[in-house]
Amino acid sequence: MKISEIAQILNAEICTRNHDNDVNIISACSADLMSDVMAFSKENAMLLTGLINPQVIRTAEMMDIKVVVFVRGKKPLDNMIQLAEERGIALLATDYPLFTASGLLYSKGIQGRGDGK
Repeated sequence: MKISEIAQILNAEICTRNHDNDVNIISACSADLMSDVMAFSKENAMLLTGLINPQVIRTAEMMDIKVVVFVRGKKPLDNMIQLAEERGIALLATDYPLFTASGLLYSKGIQGRGDGK
């Protein structure tokens, strides 16, 4: 699923410009604890979170997460946007709560860890 499709499904704002629009996201992790995110490892993944701090971007970079979606109407700070753009990570913001956003993406084919086994 492309970033533009994710944004459309979640009625989300794309907050960054310097990212790969053609990346194909196939899986997601929904968490506010970055230690939980570090236990999740899949290619072409996105993170959905309500946590707003630069550590989210650093964790995404370390885990090779291509897209971070902030939920519950939270918006990334300017320093987070700059850091994400330097790292080529797309940041999106949606008003949906974490559970709803995750469910909407799951219903459109995004898988979580262990799905489909």
